[in-house]
Amino acid sequence: MTPAMTPAATREIAYREAINEAIRQEMERDETVIIMGEEIAGGAGREDLGIVDAWGGPFRTTVGLIQQFGNQRVLDTPLSEAAFIGAAIGAASTGMRTIAELMFVDFIGVCMDQLLNNAAKMRYMFGGQVKVPFTMLTRIGAGFGSAAQHSESFYSIFSHIPGLKGVVPSDAYTAKGLLTASIRDDDPVVYFEHKGLYGERGKVPEEP
Repeated sequence: MTPAMTPAATREIAYREAINEAIRQEMERDETVIIMGEEIAGGAGREDLGIVDAWGGPFRTTVGLIQQFGNQRVLDTPLSEAAFIGAAIGAASTGMRTIAELMFVDFIGVCMDQLLNNAAKMRYMFGGQVKVPFTMLTRIGAGFGSAAQHSESFYSIFSHIPGLKGVVPSDAYTAKGLLTASIRDDDPVVYFEHKGLYGERGKVPEEP
């Protein structure tokens, strides 16, 4: 006999809300989890104007996080993907559990060295003595008027890089589950969010 679904299991949330919930729950569970990226809080440097969380990133997947966890764990970064992806990988190798948001996968070219030659290889090069619990969030998908440099779907490239794992969630349920698993993984994971799915709703349990 199939057990009845609980109210928590039958609630519906959007794909973007599932991503936000996974990050929030993992940050609550583990104080070493931090997240960094461009405009993920939106108010960096304007706190004196009362601006702390302007929008939670352009896709609103990080909305509300800075109010709960503060600007030491939710870090607005300069517009330098090579710098903050490298910083996140370095922090992961020294005891933090880091999430870095690369706004669009098209920008991968400027930080590929950090992923290919550092994140993917460090655990091997140090004989397993170093873990790299690093998750890179990024977006894929065309057809939204986002022009040439914001519309690629490069996820297949990463399947050819030993040492990296890639996940491509297809609905709200897998968005939360795969992101939770990615953040908890002791190896680097690239997590691809499809822009066309953000508003799609589905049944997602409240628990991780």
